[in-house]
Formats: sequence, structure tokens, C-alpha cells
Amino acid sequence: MADGILTLNAGSSSIKFALFAREATIPRQPVLVGQIDGIGAAGQAAHLKAKDAAGRTLDDADLDLDGPALTPHQAALRHLVGWLHRHEAGWRIAGVGHRVVHGAQQFSRPVVLDDAMIAALRGFIPLAPLHQPHNLAGIDAMRSASPGLPQVACFDTAFHRSQPEVAQLFALPRAITAEGVRRYGFHGLSYEYIADVLPQHLGDERADGRVVVAHLGNGASMCAMRGRRSQASTMGFTAVDGLMMGTRTGNLDPGVLLYLMDYRKMDVAALTRLLYKESGLLGVSGISQDMRVLLDSPAPEAREAVDLFCYRIVREIGSLAAALGGLDALVFTGGIGEHGAPVRERVCASLGWLGIELDGPANAANAAKISATSSRVDACVIPTNEEWIIARHTAGLIG
Repeated sequence: MADGILTLNAGSSSIKFALFAREATIPRQPVLVGQIDGIGAAGQAAHLKAKDAAGRTLDDADLDLDGPALTPHQAALRHLVGWLHRHEAGWRIAGVGHRVVHGAQQFSRPVVLDDAMIAALRGFIPLAPLHQPHNLAGIDAMRSASPGLPQVACFDTAFHRSQPEVAQLFALPRAITAEGVRRYGFHGLSYEYIADVLPQHLGDERADGRVVVAHLGNGASMCAMRGRRSQASTMGFTAVDGLMMGTRTGNLDPGVLLYLMDYRKMDVAALTRLLYKESGLLGVSGISQDMRVLLDSPAPEAREAVDLFCYRIVREIGSLAAALGGLDALVFTGGIGEHGAPVRERVCASLGWLGIELDGPANAANAAKISATSSRVDACVIPTNEEWIIARHTAGLIG
């Protein structure tokens, strides 16, 4: 029986999972990948979908998660563990790696979880109330389903702890900063993967230069790197800051919130829905949060949403290039970054002043390198692989 590393990304209503072979060097391709959707949804059955390494469907079915004294996440994890035993009988799970959104200032690298560590992570819930509880629910459910199985937390904030102190501060009173109100940055596992593979695409010298990585998807952010370490990020205290996203506002004048509280009498719950669920591409277009739908739509509102998305990216690239003192390479990743050729084209067309020249056919083909040979700045498309980063850290920590 072969050992495997299971990775979990537990959200409010879903659990994404992947199983990697535990070898001396963790393969980048998982043995299987899947997710359980609809966990805890009223009047809706949870649904499991899974595929093997060749893309063949292993399961696609509704689940009955009713069980005595079990939370929906616990029931889903118990079902997943049993499902893995049934469908991959040749594998023994040797450890589980979890994506955990917030590690605050305390954690700058992955950690093996124990009672003290989990208690510390619970203390960060006020810093990420929409994400941290669900990550912890996945950890608790896995501990309940498989007691004694080693578990590792990998943090989305950890990669950005290399930023200079000045890049992490808000202009707030020191007493508030001391409470943990500062810029943390997110999507760190994605940026860590890109940093790991950059030399394969740019060569060692250029990879260690001034690089901006654009992680563009339903959640979107950018990171400025030097020496393949984070120097600045568009996301700050929360994952709603910075770029416009699928349903999130991105950067917003705080005075807008004061106005909405005063004149519209919006409370915290209403503002949270507005900032996280009703804005971004969906809010501006009134049509969809899906970039593919908007690019295909003839509606002027759809065009305006795409234009605003691209404009905000260009603005933020200028800011990050200033923080780096110039730019040697621009990398696109994430769902839109990897597949949205029209978005990349619009962004690069506005960055000629920085030295970017696009190779149109290469961009249309989603090639790995999309800059022209005459371009002073390299432009690349690199698919991210957060699950592999989690699996590699987990294998290394459990020994």
C-alpha cells in the first residue's frame, strides 16, 4: 500500500481535495482531485465530484450527510475518508495538508497542528471571520474522522511576511496597529508556487529580478517580488482589498462606507454582503461575475465591467513597479490570468511605457511566454498549483 498526502481547502459550503503520491519528490500531478459542494445548504443535497489523474470521472453524485451529532463539515469529511478508502484502496493517507487563510504575524511558514496551534488559529478568526472558521471546521472534522493522523496548516498570508515593515503598515494609531490591524496580503500559496518555478520560465537572474505576479480569478490580487520574495501586495488587511474581483469591490474609499452607514443606514451585515457578494464584475455589469460571460456579452455594462477590471490591474501594476523600482517580468496566473487572453492583451497594451510588447499569436494561444522578442519586459502565463505547495510542505513536515 502506497502512502499519499491529502490536501484540503475547506470553505463555507465546499471542500476541495487532492491526493498526491508521497515520494522523495512530491509529483506535481495529483493521483485524484475533486470537491464536495453544497455542504450545509438548506433544501439541497451535498454533491461530490472527483476525477483521476487522466481526467476520468471517478464519482459524480449527491451525498446523504445526515448523521447523529455531526456538523455538516464533519459528515462530509467522514464521507470523503470512506470514499478514498473505497476508490483508492491502494493508498494510505499519511498526512493531511490544509489551506488556512490567516496565520497573522505569528506564522511565516507551515506548521504541524496540535491543540496549541489550533487554539492560536482560532484567535485569528476576528482577522478573517469569513474564511478562518471554515478552514478550522475542516481541520476539526478531519481530526474527528481520523484521530492521530498528522495534519499541517499552510497559510495564505505566510509568503508576504518577507515584506518590509513599511509595506505592512496602515497610517493608524499605534494602539490599533498593535491589535493586528495591518496589511497581510493573501493568495500566498499561489505566489509561492510561481516563485518556485520562475527560473524555469525566466532563467535564474531574471527570476530573481523585479517581477509582478497577477493572480486573476474570482478572487484577484497581485504581488511584487524581488529575489522571488514578496515586497508588496494589492491585498491588505482582508481579501476584499486591492483589485476589483468577481463579486468583491477591491480598493474602496472608506468614506463610501461611512456614507452608506449614515445615509442608507446599512449595518455590518449589509455592508459585508455589498463588499464581498454584490460588487465587482457582477455589480458593475449587473450580468455575471464570470469573465467568460462578460467577454462574450454585447451589453455595454459588460464591456464597462471588463474595462474597469483591466484599468484597475494597470493602475496597480504601476504602483507595484514603483515599489520595485522598475519591472523585469510580468506573470499572469489564476483562472482569468491563465485563460483570459483578451484581458492580458488589454493590460499589456496599456503598459508599453514600462517596456512590455505583446506577441499577439502567442497570447491568443495562452503560450507560456507571450511577450515579443523585442520586449524589454518578459510577459508570461504560468498555471498555479497551490495544492502541490501544500502537499510538499506537508510531506516535509511529517517526516
